[in-house]
Amino acid sequence: MPKLRDSLFPRLAAHSLPTPASINRRFGLGNTAFAMLAMVAASLLLFGPSFLNLYWMRILSNAFMFATLAQAINIIAGYTGYPAFGNVVFFGLGAYSTAIVMVKYQGSFVTGVLVGVLVCVLFALVFGPPLLRLRGHYFAIATLGVNEATRAVVNNLTEFTGGGMGLSVPLPPGEAIANAAFFYYLLYGTMALSIFITYRFSISRIGLECCAIRDDERKAEAMGIHTTRNKIMAWIISAALTGMVGGIFAYWFSYIEPPVVFDMAISVKLFVIFLLGGAGTLWGPIVAAFFLEFVSTFIWSELLNYHLGTMGVIIVLVVIFLPNGFAAFLRERASLAALFRIGRK
Repeated sequence: MPKLRDSLFPRLAAHSLPTPASINRRFGLGNTAFAMLAMVAASLLLFGPSFLNLYWMRILSNAFMFATLAQAINIIAGYTGYPAFGNVVFFGLGAYSTAIVMVKYQGSFVTGVLVGVLVCVLFALVFGPPLLRLRGHYFAIATLGVNEATRAVVNNLTEFTGGGMGLSVPLPPGEAIANAAFFYYLLYGTMALSIFITYRFSISRIGLECCAIRDDERKAEAMGIHTTRNKIMAWIISAALTGMVGGIFAYWFSYIEPPVVFDMAISVKLFVIFLLGGAGTLWGPIVAAFFLEFVSTFIWSELLNYHLGTMGVIIVLVVIFLPNGFAAFLRERASLAALFRIGRK
């Protein structure tokens, strides 16, 4: 049986007992220069509020937020192979759960976020079994439908959710600079947590079985892997991370409404980040989130009338020359020769 398993799933066999060397190869950590650069960047970001103004703290906070959300997409789409285009539903549920707890029940922010995470986990647990039996574009379309249906329900529960008028969340106490630093570190922490969770997921038995499901689900079923259970677990983890960020967003922006927190444009941006970074990689979504946020900010300030066109051209060029994402480029030690070598593949 082990020989048959290894022949069907060479990748699963190779990583059934991860070694430090295999982990380094998978995540590009063998590249000393990249590891040192990541450590320096993390250290600088840790002390960011001490030398950054409000504008740049907000830009970096946005990058942290989208990096975490893209990492959540990475777990269900990158490692498991199920493109949850409607994953923004958890962002909206987390935001509204937090806002309702704080506004309607005078609960604390922490309580609101915890309730939001619990709601998202239960939502994934209830809708996961029927939806995750679908595959490919059928699953993607089904999640889109769930998001739109949820938005319609929230929009019509006027007495409870505020409906189209939205909900105003109490402002955080303190001065603007203190609040900016608070949310900066909070989102920085959520990004670090998402990296840790993704890393642990990728080397766990569930993560490795999800990789087998992504590679060939029928073979995985034939080998006795409980595909539905593993897919639900992956979606629950993704939902919890997304809902947590949604709750932080509600408190950060102090006002939410259905068109904002259930907006499909958020999902589109997350999938762009996810694909640019590299599907099923640890650092790819993080690098891509910072890249997209900084490039978008620069283009907005310098090329306002050509923002969307310029962003589209940049994304197309990146996809042409880096079809496997930034993670593959970093594994090639980021040399110019590697850039063209990847582009020709």
